[in-house]
Amino acid sequence: MNALALPTRKAEAFRYSDLDALAGVWPVAREMVSVAAGDTVAQAIVLTEAQPTARHLVITLAAGASCDVRILNAGSAFGRITVEARLGAGAQFTLGAAQIGGGGQTLEIVTEVAHDAPDAISRQIIRSVLANQATGTYLGKVAVARGANGTDAAQSVRAMLLDRTATANAKPELEIYADDVKCAHGCAVGELDAAALFYLASRGLPPATARKLMLHAFIAEAFVGAPDEERLLGEALDRLESIL
Repeated sequence: MNALALPTRKAEAFRYSDLDALAGVWPVAREMVSVAAGDTVAQAIVLTEAQPTARHLVITLAAGASCDVRILNAGSAFGRITVEARLGAGAQFTLGAAQIGGGGQTLEIVTEVAHDAPDAISRQIIRSVLANQATGTYLGKVAVARGANGTDAAQSVRAMLLDRTATANAKPELEIYADDVKCAHGCAVGELDAAALFYLASRGLPPATARKLMLHAFIAEAFVGAPDEERLLGEALDRLESIL
């Protein structure tokens, strides 16, 4: 019964969560994905439904396996996606995610990528655009086990606030117990670059159009190289138009 108890904010993965909304979808079933040695799997997750939604993926990659996961978290008052990935020797894992929220939405992405064996590669790109009183959260941990030499892991986390009343929470984290690794993370929360907007306006673009173009390029970074890149980007841009 304890395993089914609703978490509190003392749990790191739920520090910024809307616990009242979470209670309506708790417990969250784990979706198990196993990728066999040498195989390649691609998966797209789109949360745009109106009702509160939560999903939890557990992905295991055998030696030399490859997995590409793309996420669009938008639309619902509460949307939460947790992704756990365990990488075997020489495995490759890619996560590209966009969160687009307005009103009083709470959007959350929580990841834990475990490099359990040598020479695995992981890439995470998270982009959030938040307006009004929306809250967007990314909590991401990369854990490199002892002996997982040759690990190459990177996290790129950026959030754009369209209104000062919106909130972005971000915590990329590296936990490394191996030598000879290449691990990096970057995190930024801010507003649209005023100088870039001025430059586009000086070239004849109306301010609203310049703003849209910059946001389109920002969101597109999460879906570059996805098997269904065009569809995901189209849905993301449709959602973006609704909050501008």
